[in-house]
Amino acid sequence: MPSKLPHTSSAVAERIQILGETIRAQRKSLHISAQSTADCAHISRVTLHRIEKGEPSVTMGAYFTVLDALGLQIQTKSKAGLGEESQAGPNTSVIPSEIKLTEYPQLKQLAWHIHGLDTLTPIEAFGIYDRNWRHLDETNLTTREKSLIEALKRADAAGEL
Repeated sequence: MPSKLPHTSSAVAERIQILGETIRAQRKSLHISAQSTADCAHISRVTLHRIEKGEPSVTMGAYFTVLDALGLQIQTKSKAGLGEESQAGPNTSVIPSEIKLTEYPQLKQLAWHIHGLDTLTPIEAFGIYDRNWRHLDETNLTTREKSLIEALKRADAAGEL
């Protein structure tokens, strides 16, 4: 496929390239590998590479699955403002592919019985929270940990865990 569509204006191509750069920057800031991101978004590593380069020939659906996998959202102003520039911004309820116990104090306390592991998968973390909720000190939850718990609950309810 061509990397540039013949009818794509330079302004549109530039916004797509910025979107790709934003996606790559978010992935890097979360310390998630390209392969893990591609797997989570159910696309190939090559397609992710093309998205991060901002190639306009990649389907919009592929862009959106990667945005979702990285916790990014595109927001539009309104139906009347469809021509206005969209913004990509981080979603505060991102579920990292590896959850570091040192970053979530209540989870670390609940996972006292796990030896030799510094990280958990989202499924493991959700299971620990779910099974041990009665032992959790909700008053000592950090904002970050509250966001993680809410994101895990939503992902479980949607069947995404």
